[in-house]
Amino acid sequence: MDQIKIRGGNALNGVIPVSGAKNAALPLMIAALLTPGKLTLENVPHLADVELLLRILGNHGADYQVEGRRGDGGSNYARTIHFTARDIVDLTAPYELVSKMRASFWVIGPLLARMGEARVSLPGGCAIGTRPVDLFIDSLQHLGARIEIENGYAHATAPRGLQGARYRFPKVSVGATHVLLMAAALAKGDTVIENAACEPEVSNLADCLNAMGAKISGAGTATIEISGVTSLSGARCRVIPDRIETGTYAMAVGMTGGDVLLEGAEADALETVLTTLERAGVAIERLNSGIRVSRNGHGLEPVDVTTDPWPGFPTDLQAQLMAMMTRAKGVSHITETIFENRFMHVQELARLGANISLSGQTATVRGVPRLKGAPVMATDLRASVSLVIAGLAAEGETTINRVYHLDRGFERLEEKLGQCGGDVRRVSS
Repeated sequence: MDQIKIRGGNALNGVIPVSGAKNAALPLMIAALLTPGKLTLENVPHLADVELLLRILGNHGADYQVEGRRGDGGSNYARTIHFTARDIVDLTAPYELVSKMRASFWVIGPLLARMGEARVSLPGGCAIGTRPVDLFIDSLQHLGARIEIENGYAHATAPRGLQGARYRFPKVSVGATHVLLMAAALAKGDTVIENAACEPEVSNLADCLNAMGAKISGAGTATIEISGVTSLSGARCRVIPDRIETGTYAMAVGMTGGDVLLEGAEADALETVLTTLERAGVAIERLNSGIRVSRNGHGLEPVDVTTDPWPGFPTDLQAQLMAMMTRAKGVSHITETIFENRFMHVQELARLGANISLSGQTATVRGVPRLKGAPVMATDLRASVSLVIAGLAAEGETTINRVYHLDRGFERLEEKLGQCGGDVRRVSS
């Protein structure tokens, strides 16, 4: 199993191209099941989760063709993938695939809308909490689906098709918003989604569905209106830049010092994060070509943050900010409101010398003058990259184990950091 070894102390200087967003690419790929036509996606990142979803879509009958490493944009890593799901050959998403990635449960929406039936394994719990699928099931039932839980599978049927309806999510859910959008696109009549997720990834999906012939308005706001159509066609769509990757590398620069252009990053997608970094003493310059991040010698100021749905501070950057705050000149408070059990990185940061205490869903981070390298273990995707950020500033060598978590969401991380002066290398243990 691979490890990542980091020798800390180097400032980061140079250019890091921002990859396409994993959290946007996955629902866009799943949308290929809605049409027999060709759906072409540009700027798709090369990640373990993307590769797994390709297998899952292939299991349902979708063919795909990958165009090299380079898309038509600025990233050296982007790919273009053509999907054609002319014939759906299997309506079952089996446990052995769904259990490896929760987002694969989302195929229930397109399969049900297009074929009138889907049998999808329940994904079960995960390292950062239970994350149940109740909202997915309840929202689809409001469109007329019959869903029975049997032998660990959700068996959904709608032999006469789905029917548009008004549905209000009891709490904001990005994944459930994705699924209901895709299902409602082919439902009969009009659907209104209230308390919808407003994340940029939802807007990216809605824009792509509209390019395929859907009639969706209001995406990016809490109320989305969909007029169902009888069929969708192929289209060409582009995956938006990854705001979580952008924020992660911005915090790495804040942690180490230096000057890095995050090429292709879009500031509008993470203004709350950028203003938080500015309060911490990190210089941010918003450019047409991306976001320039720098910190030249001065210390980090502590900040207090509470995670919230977009446009609030994202839960997926909570661990990274915590790592950065371990070196701040004072006390920071970070409150997690989205997921339970998302502080498992605390004990690993402590192995590097961090001073962090927990009380319920709030972490109190007392800045320390130095961190020291040590062996640590990744517990989930975002926790793993927080250890990278800490390791970049730690004295000596940090060894990160279980880096397959990193490969799920960060494309060629060691290469991107290495080209900016980070001493980061992957080794086989």
